[in-house]
Amino acid sequence: MAAAAVACDGRPRSAASGGAHENRTSGPLVAVFDLSEGVPEQGASGWLGLSAKSVSIDDLVRESERIDADKDIRAVLVRLGTARMGLGRAEEIGSILAAVGAKRTVWCHADDYGNATIDAAARGCKRVWVSPAASIDAVGLAAQTLYFHKLLADQLGLDVDFLQVGKFKGAEEPLTRDGPSPEARESLESTLASLRASWLSEIHAARSAVTGDDLEGGPYSAPEAKAAGLVDDVGYFDEARDALEKATGAVRAEVRFGAGAPSDSGSELLEAFRTLTGDTAPMAPVVVVRAIGSISMDGGGVLGGDRGIAASKLVPTLTRLERDDEVKAVVLRIDSPGGSALASDLLWHALMRIRARKTLVVSIGDMAASGGYYLASSGATIFADEASIVGSIGVVGGKIAADQALGRIGIHAETFPAKVGDPRAAPRAEYESLLVPWDESTRARVLATMTGIYDLFLARVSEGRRIPVERVAASAEGRIFGGREAKDRGLVDAIGGLAQAIARARSLAGLPADARFGVSDESPGLLGLLTDDEPRALFPASSAVAPAALARLDPLIAPFVDSLAPLATQERAICALPFALTIR
Repeated sequence: MAAAAVACDGRPRSAASGGAHENRTSGPLVAVFDLSEGVPEQGASGWLGLSAKSVSIDDLVRESERIDADKDIRAVLVRLGTARMGLGRAEEIGSILAAVGAKRTVWCHADDYGNATIDAAARGCKRVWVSPAASIDAVGLAAQTLYFHKLLADQLGLDVDFLQVGKFKGAEEPLTRDGPSPEARESLESTLASLRASWLSEIHAARSAVTGDDLEGGPYSAPEAKAAGLVDDVGYFDEARDALEKATGAVRAEVRFGAGAPSDSGSELLEAFRTLTGDTAPMAPVVVVRAIGSISMDGGGVLGGDRGIAASKLVPTLTRLERDDEVKAVVLRIDSPGGSALASDLLWHALMRIRARKTLVVSIGDMAASGGYYLASSGATIFADEASIVGSIGVVGGKIAADQALGRIGIHAETFPAKVGDPRAAPRAEYESLLVPWDESTRARVLATMTGIYDLFLARVSEGRRIPVERVAASAEGRIFGGREAKDRGLVDAIGGLAQAIARARSLAGLPADARFGVSDESPGLLGLLTDDEPRALFPASSAVAPAALARLDPLIAPFVDSLAPLATQERAICALPFALTIR
């Protein structure tokens, strides 16, 4: 039934270019890349587990490679619409478009621009268009973080008890302070300064008339942005398309990426079959593995649902790739603020097993922080964008206890230890309880275990990067860095995105430069879901139904909230980014 439904859907009509040649199906064309819905790391699952329409960053890399083989394509028109994205993603998209622009004319059009999309357009497009009523929000970079201590402690009466290893770590500061510590401020401001320098220099290199004051002086109207040199033309999308056709001699336009792009019904039928059977074996010598979101053992998060990087699912996928002789190289694509230290270490071990047998290259998206960098350190070669956030090597742990809050409403918790007469017995036995806070001796024991995890983290990075522990320690203690400084410190090897990582993987594995790459899918398929004996695979035990206010969080913030989820279970040490951080 699923296969029939896909087959009946057929091949969508290509987008017409309008005018006298709107029905043409042959001749030179303008390929449209529609990025107006953003370019996520991973598309949402479709019906019965089928993949949604191909709109992810690896799909964009694949489509950009196909452009070379299509002699009908004279130019590419990138439709940004009102898309919003992280700086790292924008930098990578700009680089992909610039590579296409080396052989084809590439123009961009947007209905408005922000800091990130103006960066992508400047890097990747020969001409930049904007709609007449647009707002061009070139306003400079900033980050915001929320602090909840006064609410939790003063108003709700909760005991907020957290420890950290690494003086810059500070992942607990939003819960334990009403503002940043000097160390947290130093780390964040240093990283922002690095990202700003890269952002300004790259845009200025592409559009030399644009100054730093121009880039940070908005918002602008469309005519003001054109006068400042931020855009070249003011007009609607169809006007940009018609102008590009005229400039290149094209007689039609066709969407090749994003909403409206043609699909291959044969491949959809194959995907439907594989989804039903759970047969997701890669069919390419290079396989991209996505590691997106917060890290946990089973995928449950405080926002509910099955999300992020689940060790229980990704480890078997990595083991299958390790044993598959058809797979010659693996590219791990990471965009993660971290999470469970235990899950991070199990995943690191599985990745190192792959590295021992075949090529393993890592590509960092917007970030590989804390547990995310724990995974990244397994790569024989690590790529990052200049705007990527890298590092945060450190450990934080603790709990929020409701003892005082319950006391305000007349509730008291009493612990009865089995070992009567030992004053330490009750505090140790109840150390995981959320009803009572830790005593000093228990807190010291928890800190000792966290220090052990921190030392293990340093050792893992040292082994993966093949550099002395002392050198790793100099960039640890929770500090974060932009991609360029991370490279200078030896935390990454090269500046570049997923396309460059795939090219390096092909080279290191001795494969042709045009060797196909596939994307690994860890889904068990419909039959696997129906026959799974582990209910956690469908309903993770640690997931919770979040309040509506949490569920409506900005999707860019949600992974950071979920990275704290292991603390709500039985884990007391996590490797998570110091801030719920979104840079706009």
